[in-house]
Amino acid sequence: MSTKTILRLKLPSDPRWVNIAEKNIAEILIDHAYCEQKAASNGISLIVKYPDKTKLVEEMTALVAEEWSHFERVLEELKKRGYELGPNRNDEYVVELVKHVRKGDTRERQLMDKLLVSALIEARSCERFKLLWKNIPDEGLQKFYYELMVSEAGHYTSFVKLAKEYMPAEVVEARFQELLKAEAEIIARLEPRPDRMH
Repeated sequence: MSTKTILRLKLPSDPRWVNIAEKNIAEILIDHAYCEQKAASNGISLIVKYPDKTKLVEEMTALVAEEWSHFERVLEELKKRGYELGPNRNDEYVVELVKHVRKGDTRERQLMDKLLVSALIEARSCERFKLLWKNIPDEGLQKFYYELMVSEAGHYTSFVKLAKEYMPAEVVEARFQELLKAEAEIIARLEPRPDRMH
């Protein structure tokens, strides 16, 4: 089964992105490091906000540990190539996507939105990692991005399953379709950047 079928993204990444990324691998690695750090922070935030959701706490605890280990691995790749982490960057893609988390709704619906937005971020990251794995000439990074692609696909699946743990499956599915459409519109609107993972 292809990642397109699994991830269900409605719009593939602009093919120019991988060419830009290949020429700016230092910038992509720096941004990637911050993406992993933010993914770990998101998991911690969900635990803090929903400590009563036992399954969520268990799964997010494991996810935070894994995302932080990815952050450390990206730092190693930067160091290996003589690059430094550099300042944090604004992730316009994530900022736009998070706007679709509904405010003032029930706690459960807000949680569903947060989990599905998190799933979409993991899905798009997975798709980008696949592009890097398939296209960049650096064999070490090929292996690295293959491993991360598999991991992000697992995180994507976990977030969707968790949403269905706390809301009816048909409600989750209907909302996910809305968010998949919104995500495709964001991707279509954003220009591929040489210093961004998304």
